[in-house]
Amino acid sequence: MKIALLGTGKTGSKILENNKHETLCFNSKNPPTFEQLKKCDVIISFLPGDAFLHFLPLLLETNLPVVCGSTGFKWPDNLDGILKDKKISWIHATNFSLGVAVVKELLKKLSSFTSHFPSSKISIHEIHHIHKKDAPSGTALSMKEWVGKDCDITSAREGDVIGHHALSFDTGTEKITITHEALDRKLFAEGAIWAAEYLYKNKRPGLHSFQEVLEDTL
Repeated sequence: MKIALLGTGKTGSKILENNKHETLCFNSKNPPTFEQLKKCDVIISFLPGDAFLHFLPLLLETNLPVVCGSTGFKWPDNLDGILKDKKISWIHATNFSLGVAVVKELLKKLSSFTSHFPSSKISIHEIHHIHKKDAPSGTALSMKEWVGKDCDITSAREGDVIGHHALSFDTGTEKITITHEALDRKLFAEGAIWAAEYLYKNKRPGLHSFQEVLEDTL
């Protein structure tokens, strides 16, 4: 399998360190072209959201499977239909951590109990490194979606924090906190490579979340 890696920043660089596959790298100094991308079997993107949207038409033109870890943008409403019509398979995630998949299941379970606590409040606090542009993080927004309830999200940017997310469920008389902390960026690389290998072996037209695909394989 040959990978086209878009974005060689903090997370993208970990793909190179933890990857047994031949990889072509592209960034702002070496932007991808159709001819170069077509030499590859699958594309992995950790570009900033605005850069990813800029290259979106090119990625569609290649008809290659794409693993997208880019955040801070809104997906086009018709993209899933376009991918299915073209029989192209894409996987996206705000976080390629297997541990976050566990957090999703915990939040779904927590959500089913919130009706027993009508005065409860839910809040999410996320911390990332000072260079992260989008706030709140994509993972924090996903956590809000998974719990399925109204909640406040606060963000902080400190040092070189890889990723810290804490959801608190406060009933007034007790508090439950579910926390996920990333200790090494290679966990995102491992998840993205797993997704790329999955797409290389499996035809799954459309736009799918990493969580969805992962759950289907368990």
